[in-house]
Amino acid sequence: MSLTYAQRIEKLNRWTKPPTPAEEARLDRAKRMVTNAVKQHPPFAGLGLVVEPKGSWANNTNVSSDSDMDIKVEFTRRSFRGAVTGMGFVELYLQNNEYGGRWTPEEFRSELGIALKTVSSNVDSSHNVAFYVPSVPGSRPDTDVVPCFTYFSRPALLFGADQQGTVVFTKDGKHIVNWSQQQLVNGREKNNATGRRYKYAARALKAVENELSSMSVIKDLPSYFMECLIYNVPNDVLRTGTFDDAFRGALIHLGVQFNPWSWQARPDDMVEPNGIKKLFGSGQKWTKDDGRKLVAAAWDYLGYGS
Repeated sequence: MSLTYAQRIEKLNRWTKPPTPAEEARLDRAKRMVTNAVKQHPPFAGLGLVVEPKGSWANNTNVSSDSDMDIKVEFTRRSFRGAVTGMGFVELYLQNNEYGGRWTPEEFRSELGIALKTVSSNVDSSHNVAFYVPSVPGSRPDTDVVPCFTYFSRPALLFGADQQGTVVFTKDGKHIVNWSQQQLVNGREKNNATGRRYKYAARALKAVENELSSMSVIKDLPSYFMECLIYNVPNDVLRTGTFDDAFRGALIHLGVQFNPWSWQARPDDMVEPNGIKKLFGSGQKWTKDDGRKLVAAAWDYLGYGS
């Protein structure tokens, strides 16, 4: 099935709109739920934990059909350090700062779970990374709550200032480094440089993926992946002509990146919106083939080849 031109324009106009005020209110209630759980939990008194939304809601790239909420609870009094390589941006080591308090990653995770259960009876603590708090219809959306610590990373070759992010210690004994502040800043800069089309295009590609996966044309992919793909589209492509022209150009550019026969293809150079982490590689929840299939299916579905 391919959309007609009129159908495509109607969908693009609808997809680029942010969530409605009612949807935004639901998301805000989720944040208040977590904030209240942390503030009212006696063992956390005086720790100054930082509770902030992260992901698409914080970056204003969320769409109505993906209105779940990601919230970090960051412990800032105990930080960890690492380093990255110039090519792969891979953590080389993890080192604790001089901290003598009681809060190990394991104890902090456990206590956060207890705190969340004081505001919701359905907290699911079985997930490897985040606590999952199911939605309350008409009140708040599904919410993932991530316990994390402040993280500092030395740049490649030790030149320049440290990058500050967060590190999550997963239940399986591993760790994940996130760079949400860099993502926020870079996203705003790219959005301004493209006349706000970066975030429009990110929402549109997320919406396309939702429809394609619901029809079983492609597998379901994390919504962050679509934001990452659009971040790697050059600004001048996103500024071209009408938004329909720009979105068509974005798919063309991405299609070239995933074409193994193209001399212009540079998928290994693609990065996440934080500008630090490579888009493809070990530990990612997607592959280059996922990107290729998504772009090809989106092109056909939207009728750009007609």
